[in-house]
Amino acid sequence: MNIYDEIKKPIIALSPMEDVTDTVFRQIVMSVGRPDVFFTEFVNVEGLNSKGKEKVIHRLQYTKEEKPIVAQLWGVKPENFLYGAKLVKEMGFEGVDINMGCSVKNVVKNNAGSGLINADRQLVVDIIKATKEGAQDIPVSVKTRLGFEYPDIEGWIGFLLEQQLDLLTVHMRTAKGEGAIHANWEYTEEIVKLRNQKNSSTLLFGNGDIKSIKQGKELSEKYKIDGVMIGREAIYNPWVFSEREEISQKEKFILFEKHLQLFEKTWGESKDFHSLKKFFKAYVNDFGGSALLRSRLMSCNDFGEVSNIIDEELKNI
Repeated sequence: MNIYDEIKKPIIALSPMEDVTDTVFRQIVMSVGRPDVFFTEFVNVEGLNSKGKEKVIHRLQYTKEEKPIVAQLWGVKPENFLYGAKLVKEMGFEGVDINMGCSVKNVVKNNAGSGLINADRQLVVDIIKATKEGAQDIPVSVKTRLGFEYPDIEGWIGFLLEQQLDLLTVHMRTAKGEGAIHANWEYTEEIVKLRNQKNSSTLLFGNGDIKSIKQGKELSEKYKIDGVMIGREAIYNPWVFSEREEISQKEKFILFEKHLQLFEKTWGESKDFHSLKKFFKAYVNDFGGSALLRSRLMSCNDFGEVSNIIDEELKNI
C-alpha cells in the first residue's frame, strides 16, 4: 500500500526534526490542526540493531491517532537499514524515509545524513536497496539537500531520481549552507524538469522556510511539485496546520499546559525536562511582558514550577 497515492495533492507534511517531532509534539500539533502525514524524528539504524536498542526505540513510539505516519531512519550500514525497515514495517508505519540531509558534524563525518551526498554512490544504492527490501510493500523515500557545498542538481538529485523512490524531499539549501538566510526555491524548477526528462514516477516534496499551508500550496502549484514539508515554523507555531491566523493568549496558555502534562505523562524522567524549553516561545509571545514572563519560565527546573506560573497567568486573563 502506498499512502501517498491515497492523499489528495498537494500533500502537506510535518517535517522530521531531531528532538522535536516525537509523539508528544505530534499529538500537540494534531490537537489543533493536523498535517496530511507525520514524520518521526530521525532514528539511528545502528542503534536499533544493537544491544542498546532500548535507548533509541522510544523515538518510534506513536499513537494510532497519529496515522498516517512515516519513520525516518539514518545511518550508514545497509544491513542495519534492512533491519530497521523491517522493524518499522512490523510496527505499522505507513512508510520509511531515509535521512540524507542532516548536516550535524558528528553525523556527516561518519558518511551518514548529508555525508551520503559525498559518499560512494554504490553505498547509497545499497542503502536504498536494503531499505526497500526491509520495507516490503510500504513506500521508501529520501529527504536530502540540494547538494553538499554547492547545489548539485544533475549529479546528486538526478542520481536519486533514478533510484525508483516513492518520494524525494529536497530541502532547498545545501548542507554547508544550512544557516543560509533564504531557502533556494528557484532550483525547484530545474529539479522538476529533470524528473520529467528521466520519466521518473518519484513524487517530489519541497522544504525550507514555509510559514503556512497557504504558502505551501502556492509553492506546490507554482513549481508543479506534489507537496511540501513544514518544519521550523511548527516549533514556533503549533497551529500552523490549522490555517488560523489569530490565536488568543488564553488558547496558547491552555495548549502550553497540555504540552507540559503530556510530556510528563509520556516521558516522566526518561527525557530531560529542559528539552521542553525550545517550545516556550511558541506559547509566550506577542503580548506586553511576554519577554519577562518567558525569562521567568526559562529559569524553571521542573514541570510544577512552569505549571504554577501558567496557572497564575490564566487567572489574570
